Amino acid sequence: MSENFTGNFTQQEPISDEGISAALDVLHHGRLHRYNQAPGETGEVALLEQEFAAFIGAKYALAVASGGYALATALRAVGVKPGDAVLCNAFTLAPVPGAIAAVGAQPVYVDVTEALTIDLEDLADKAGHADVLMLSHMRGHICDMDRLMAICTAAGVTVIEDCAHTMGASWRGVPSGRHGAVGCYSTQTYKHINSGEGGLLVTSDAEIAARAVMLSGSYMLYERHIAAPPPETFENIRFETPNISGRMDNLRAAILRPQLRDLPAQVTRWNERYRALENGLRDAPGLTMVERPESEGFVGSSFQFLALDWSEPMVQELLVRCAARGVELKWFGAAEPTGFTSRYDSWQYAPTPKMPKSDRILAATLDMRVPLTFSLADCALIARIIHAEAAALFLV
Repeated sequence: MSENFTGNFTQQEPISDEGISAALDVLHHGRLHRYNQAPGETGEVALLEQEFAAFIGAKYALAVASGGYALATALRAVGVKPGDAVLCNAFTLAPVPGAIAAVGAQPVYVDVTEALTIDLEDLADKAGHADVLMLSHMRGHICDMDRLMAICTAAGVTVIEDCAHTMGASWRGVPSGRHGAVGCYSTQTYKHINSGEGGLLVTSDAEIAARAVMLSGSYMLYERHIAAPPPETFENIRFETPNISGRMDNLRAAILRPQLRDLPAQVTRWNERYRALENGLRDAPGLTMVERPESEGFVGSSFQFLALDWSEPMVQELLVRCAARGVELKWFGAAEPTGFTSRYDSWQYAPTPKMPKSDRILAATLDMRVPLTFSLADCALIARIIHAEAAALFLV
């Protein structure tokens, strides 16, 4: 009799008692707005920013309403204007090109490799065509950041890192988000710390940080930030920078602060589950594992593998067979976007040139969430199911 999985791929762990208690404190006093503080009080948002800056190793941090808002704010803060070209990965999710389009700029897509990272050869060829790269560490896969920064530095390209999937990850010990000028993070429910919606931005550039604070809607209350540049940095910036309100509130920050303290332990748990899936699928017929380089400190909150050069009907059949046994796989090769999954040629607000190399990789990319509500036994079972169904199709 075949095994079936009965777990839920979207069910996160509950908010901890510490987080609930902190949230209740905010609800009891009612000061949810980040600038609504009692005399002598430091609000939850300001404390979160201070703690996150220390966690990442940046001088400045800003908490905002969403990861997408952080991306658009970073673009504006580094000087991107309407009509500018901005490089970004062909393999990413819609908020990345969406942020570029939101500021009136135009995405220029860079190919993806079989490692699911940005193609550095293609980046080197295109680096002269734009002044900014919005680099997506898509699904937690980090490229050779030393080489990427060398390419971008030589071409005068400013790097903004989309770290929605790499909070707590690193390259050669440097935290994800600290190679480029700005690092942007998400605290949406399916990310590494969960406030439903939310985002964070870090930088060690005082002018970028000051612009971001003003953009987020600080009015003239920027001195209430404790992870921001000194007041004199704002002297001219405060008059030149529009208010595009997108602040985080104290309720979400209160929930996030305990989760941030717990994140290193959670990373260990995610990676145990990732390795259980990897071990179970490593010799699956027709499937290719994505090898993680030694220099990469990753967070295995999702899992990807490739069905390289399978026909579309075979991939579709694998999806159907796995779904019938309770395993929910997402596919980046579908012609029509589904749920959260879309691809560069889905975003028709920007030019979509032919990218056959990326098309081959996307047509092979299968993806699943790995929530911490899964046990190691659950992950082993999921791997057995995928392995069996791939074998049944590939070895016919």
